[in-house]
Amino acid sequence: MKKILLMILLLTFYFCKKEEKVNKYPNSIGDITFNAEKDDSNFVLCNKNNVYQYFNDGRGLGYEGEKLALVTTIKEKYKPVKTTQSGLIRIRFIVNCKGETGMFRVIQMNDSYEAFSFDKKIINQLLKITKELSGWMIKQRKDVALDYYQYLIFKIKEGKIVEILP
Repeated sequence: MKKILLMILLLTFYFCKKEEKVNKYPNSIGDITFNAEKDDSNFVLCNKNNVYQYFNDGRGLGYEGEKLALVTTIKEKYKPVKTTQSGLIRIRFIVNCKGETGMFRVIQMNDSYEAFSFDKKIINQLLKITKELSGWMIKQRKDVALDYYQYLIFKIKEGKIVEILP
């Protein structure tokens, strides 16, 4: 009798054993994962499992000289491209706990918010300028420096920048 009970108990545990789930989705929608083909292996995150959004501290854009300095720098460096192309280009990236940037991702869309491919001269130029920006502030929470996502959206009208967000 004890053997039968033991056998039933073991079989119950065997069949009730929970399968280990492998999460194929990121912790949050839009997380940027390292890509050896696109990303600099020297760019290091302080806490890759906890990257904040730039607005989580309630202070908004953290750039030396604020948005005016950011926009001025970009517009001084950008050379308009002669084209009829218009739409939005979003460059999203991570600022690490040292104020360094990396893991840049680009999304392009036309004026109707549909996927679109801008002239490479525009994309390459905006990506280069964004990568060269060096005034990103270090964000902290409880006196601990954080990694955070940042983005810039460029509104393009016929090859010219007409607005930069946020």
